[in-house]
Amino acid sequence: MVRTDKENYYLDIAQTVCERSTCLRKHYGAIIVKNDQIIATGYNGAPRGRKNCIDMNSCIREELEIPRGERYELCRAVHAEANCIINASRNDMIGSTLYLVGKDALGELIPDSSSCAMCKKMIINAGIDKVIVRTGKNTYSTVIVRDWVFRDESIEGKFGY
Repeated sequence: MVRTDKENYYLDIAQTVCERSTCLRKHYGAIIVKNDQIIATGYNGAPRGRKNCIDMNSCIREELEIPRGERYELCRAVHAEANCIINASRNDMIGSTLYLVGKDALGELIPDSSSCAMCKKMIINAGIDKVIVRTGKNTYSTVIVRDWVFRDESIEGKFGY
């Protein structure tokens, strides 16, 4: 038996969290880990108490054919990363790692998943050090959050998920 490495272990957990997503378009799951302890989990879905897209059987961004990375203000969902951060204290997040898994509506992994510009800002302010994103069954990419600080998209004018 081959033991799963820590990164894929935590990505597997984030992938399970992803199954709680209530979005019709994309499913994301995220967990924040510090010192081998899970601090918080989050998935994309409507704010507490509001109807979810799956309950309404409609997605305004899908209906308007809005491309990935654009017009997030129209979306009913709070992103997985944001929900994760909301569920943790900043003290616990300083120096932590966020694990992120994205799947499309058919359940296929989104290998080029990345946090949107708004989530990047929240991740930076939360004090998270790294973001590890699943790119395949047992593969992942690692982003050093400090790089986002120095590569300021708000100045460059580049946005995207």
